Amino acid sequence: MHAALRAEGHWCSRGRVERLLRRHRIRALAGRRFRPCTTDSRHYLPIAPNLLAQRFTASAPNRVWLADITYIATGEGWLYLAAVLDLATRKIVGWAMRDHMRTEPPLVALMMAAQRQRPAPNR
Repeated sequence: MHAALRAEGHWCSRGRVERLLRRHRIRALAGRRFRPCTTDSRHYLPIAPNLLAQRFTASAPNRVWLADITYIATGEGWLYLAAVLDLATRKIVGWAMRDHMRTEPPLVALMMAAQRQRPAPNR
Protein backbone atom coordinates (compact mmCIF):
# COMPACT_ATOMS: atom_id res chain seq x y z
CA MET A 1 0.00 0.00 0.00
CA HIS A 2 2.84 2.39 0.92
CA ALA A 3 4.58 1.77 -2.39
CA ALA A 4 1.34 2.29 -4.34
CA LEU A 5 0.71 5.63 -2.62
CA ARG A 6 4.25 6.80 -3.33
CA ALA A 7 3.89 5.77 -6.97
CA GLU A 8 0.82 8.00 -7.22
CA GLY A 9 2.74 10.93 -5.71
CA HIS A 10 1.33 10.81 -2.17
CA TRP A 11 4.19 11.24 0.31
CA CYS A 12 3.69 9.72 3.76
CA SER A 13 5.62 7.46 6.06
CA ARG A 14 5.18 3.72 6.18
CA GLY A 15 4.20 3.95 9.86
CA ARG A 16 1.36 6.36 9.07
CA VAL A 17 0.00 4.01 6.40
CA GLU A 18 0.17 1.08 8.82
CA ARG A 19 -1.55 3.09 11.58
CA LEU A 20 -4.37 4.25 9.28
CA LEU A 21 -4.92 0.74 7.94
CA ARG A 22 -5.08 -0.62 11.51
CA ARG A 23 -7.50 2.13 12.59
CA HIS A 24 -9.91 1.30 9.76
CA ARG A 25 -9.40 -2.44 10.24
CA ILE A 26 -8.08 -2.98 6.74
CA ARG A 27 -5.97 -6.10 6.42
CA ALA A 28 -4.60 -8.12 3.55
CA LEU A 29 -6.08 -11.54 3.00
CA ALA A 30 -3.45 -14.17 2.31
CA GLY A 31 -4.56 -16.92 0.00
CA ARG A 32 -4.15 -20.46 1.15
CA ARG A 33 -1.09 -22.10 -0.28
CA PHE A 34 -1.86 -25.00 -2.61
CA ARG A 35 0.24 -28.12 -2.36
CA PRO A 36 -0.59 -31.00 -4.65
CA CYS A 37 -1.35 -34.27 -2.94
CA THR A 38 1.13 -36.82 -4.24
CA THR A 39 0.77 -39.75 -1.87
CA ASP A 40 -2.23 -41.91 -1.12
CA SER A 41 -1.18 -44.25 1.67
CA ARG A 42 -4.73 -45.43 2.38
CA HIS A 43 -5.12 -48.19 -0.19
CA TYR A 44 -5.31 -51.96 -0.31
CA LEU A 45 -2.97 -52.44 -3.24
CA PRO A 46 0.05 -54.72 -2.81
CA ILE A 47 3.22 -52.99 -1.56
CA ALA A 48 6.53 -53.93 -3.18
CA PRO A 49 9.17 -55.40 -0.86
CA ASN A 50 12.10 -53.21 0.22
CA LEU A 51 14.97 -54.99 -1.54
CA LEU A 52 17.49 -52.26 -0.71
CA ALA A 53 16.95 -52.55 3.08
CA GLN A 54 18.65 -49.19 3.73
CA ARG A 55 21.98 -50.34 2.19
CA PHE A 56 22.78 -47.30 0.08
CA THR A 57 25.92 -48.66 -1.58
CA ALA A 58 26.50 -50.45 -4.86
CA SER A 59 29.54 -52.45 -5.96
CA ALA A 60 29.41 -51.38 -9.61
CA PRO A 61 27.42 -49.12 -11.95
CA ASN A 62 24.04 -50.33 -13.22
CA ARG A 63 23.55 -52.67 -10.25
CA VAL A 64 21.17 -50.49 -8.21
CA TRP A 65 18.99 -47.70 -9.56
CA LEU A 66 16.86 -45.41 -7.42
CA ALA A 67 13.85 -43.50 -8.70
CA ASP A 68 11.82 -40.57 -7.41
CA ILE A 69 9.25 -38.07 -8.61
CA THR A 70 8.89 -34.49 -7.43
CA TYR A 71 6.94 -31.38 -8.38
CA ILE A 72 8.09 -27.84 -9.14
CA ALA A 73 5.89 -24.75 -9.12
CA THR A 74 6.27 -22.72 -12.32
CA GLY A 75 4.52 -19.70 -13.78
CA GLU A 76 2.45 -22.01 -15.97
CA GLY A 77 1.46 -24.47 -13.23
CA TRP A 78 3.04 -27.54 -11.68
CA LEU A 79 5.86 -29.38 -13.43
CA TYR A 80 6.42 -33.00 -12.42
CA LEU A 81 9.95 -34.40 -12.67
CA ALA A 82 10.76 -38.11 -12.50
CA ALA A 83 14.40 -39.16 -12.22
CA VAL A 84 16.41 -42.40 -12.06
CA LEU A 85 19.75 -42.32 -10.20
CA ASP A 86 22.56 -44.87 -10.44
CA LEU A 87 23.57 -45.60 -6.84
CA ALA A 88 27.21 -46.44 -7.62
CA THR A 89 28.03 -43.32 -9.67
CA ARG A 90 25.40 -41.02 -8.07
CA LYS A 91 24.48 -39.74 -11.54
CA ILE A 92 21.03 -39.23 -13.00
CA VAL A 93 20.76 -41.78 -15.79
CA GLY A 94 17.17 -41.09 -16.86
CA TRP A 95 14.56 -38.37 -16.41
CA ALA A 96 11.22 -37.15 -17.68
CA MET A 97 9.16 -33.99 -17.16
CA ARG A 98 5.41 -33.64 -17.66
CA ASP A 99 2.53 -31.43 -16.58
CA HIS A 100 0.81 -34.40 -14.91
CA MET A 101 1.74 -37.06 -12.40
CA ARG A 102 0.51 -40.29 -13.85
CA THR A 103 2.49 -43.44 -14.66
CA GLU A 104 4.01 -42.08 -17.87
CA PRO A 105 6.86 -39.89 -16.47
CA PRO A 106 8.47 -42.59 -14.27
CA LEU A 107 8.19 -45.15 -17.09
CA VAL A 108 9.76 -42.74 -19.60
CA ALA A 109 12.59 -42.01 -17.13
CA LEU A 110 13.20 -45.74 -16.62
CA MET A 111 13.19 -46.40 -20.38
CA MET A 112 15.66 -43.54 -20.91
CA ALA A 113 17.95 -44.99 -18.23
CA ALA A 114 17.82 -48.45 -19.81
CA GLN A 115 18.49 -47.10 -23.31
CA ARG A 116 21.38 -44.87 -22.21
CA GLN A 117 23.10 -47.28 -19.80
CA ARG A 118 22.34 -50.61 -21.47
CA PRO A 119 22.65 -52.72 -18.30
CA ALA A 120 23.74 -56.34 -18.71
CA PRO A 121 20.96 -58.91 -18.23
CA ASN A 122 20.68 -61.10 -15.13
CA ARG A 123 22.49 -58.83 -12.71
